[in-house]
Amino acid sequence: MYSLEQAGIAPMLSVGEVARRSGVAVSTLHFYESKGLISSTRTGGNQRRYAREVLRRIAFIRVAQRVGIALGEIEAALATLPSTAAPTRADWERLSAGWRAELDERMAQLKKLRDTLDDCIGCGCLSLDRCRLRNPLDKLAVQGAGPQRLLVRRKQED
Repeated sequence: MYSLEQAGIAPMLSVGEVARRSGVAVSTLHFYESKGLISSTRTGGNQRRYAREVLRRIAFIRVAQRVGIALGEIEAALATLPSTAAPTRADWERLSAGWRAELDERMAQLKKLRDTLDDCIGCGCLSLDRCRLRNPLDKLAVQGAGPQRLLVRRKQED
């Protein structure tokens, strides 16, 4: 079995190479690094070098962001993994399973919003007399800010 170097493949990548291969901007890589999501080493000339495994870590971050996972949650998930290793399929399965309930809740909220969007945005503004979600006398104010009748996790008032 050949090593990367024996196969003519550099084991470390420059920031430009990582940006090109991952499809994210150099500034995004610097941001991820400042948040501790990825790491690099420095050359004698103070240039960043990334291990190839960082490409899978960046893909993990981007996919999690794409499905709506907050960066703080992604950071917490990555903190459970070795910082120098690429996330494995088993890692993704374990971590994404933990996000499933949250994603299901968001999907339910989006469906409910979609189904009522033509009538009202559920803002609680009291001004739309034909709105099915109307909030007469501001009864929902005690439940908190926002569109209380559209928040799936809250009990609905009739």
